[in-house]
Amino acid sequence: MGFLRSRFFHVVLILGLAFCIFRFGIRPPAPASVIRLYMTVVLLATLIYVSADSDSWRNFVRPIRSTLMDPSRRTLRYALMVVVPLLLGYYAYTQAAARPQAPPELRAVHPAPPDTVQFRGKPINISGAENPLRKDQANFKKHVAAGGETYIRNCMYCHGDNLDGQGHFAKGFNPPPANFQDPGTIAMLQEAYLFWRITKGGPGLPRESTPWNSVMPAWEDRLTEEQIWQVIMYLYDATGQQPRRWETASAGH
Repeated sequence: MGFLRSRFFHVVLILGLAFCIFRFGIRPPAPASVIRLYMTVVLLATLIYVSADSDSWRNFVRPIRSTLMDPSRRTLRYALMVVVPLLLGYYAYTQAAARPQAPPELRAVHPAPPDTVQFRGKPINISGAENPLRKDQANFKKHVAAGGETYIRNCMYCHGDNLDGQGHFAKGFNPPPANFQDPGTIAMLQEAYLFWRITKGGPGLPRESTPWNSVMPAWEDRLTEEQIWQVIMYLYDATGQQPRRWETASAGH
């Protein structure tokens, strides 16, 4: 019972529960890189908790010191000397061993959007759609400023304050967040495409974009339709890029 009351057991229990929540309690499943990032935060928080005072820290390290130094636990030490290297070796083997896999499909970095999407129950035509706020030229700067505020509150942490994909959380994601300063990103896309990607996020990507799906959430539950269009206007204005226009039938003649 003494071990169950120790800080060491509490830390192990917290880490185990946190892993189960991050691994099995989030739908759709979070990428492994995100789980590692969150688990690191939980580990640091628990270590700060157990080291808040000297008595708590001594309570935490007591089972570890006892296992390493107590003569009565010599058998346990010998068992750990065998089991731990075996577990590490097995993990290294599973990571390096070749796995039977089906031939990989070509991954589409910019998959084709659907013709229409449902936004909070409202059908929105994506094919051929233009940003409706661009018609309101009298309030263009107002829409851009509002889009900047929405970006800073919601998007900056991943895509960066310079819109270069170097936000605070960017290094924890694979693939990394989009770099909007790169002329090969939004300058190659129509604004309707960005509306679809922002609205549906990573969960809305088609099969050809796997296995490296975006970790971006679906923003349709957090932002209004107008806010999403405003963010899109801000992205193009802040980067100096121009959105790609839809090709018309007469363009080919």
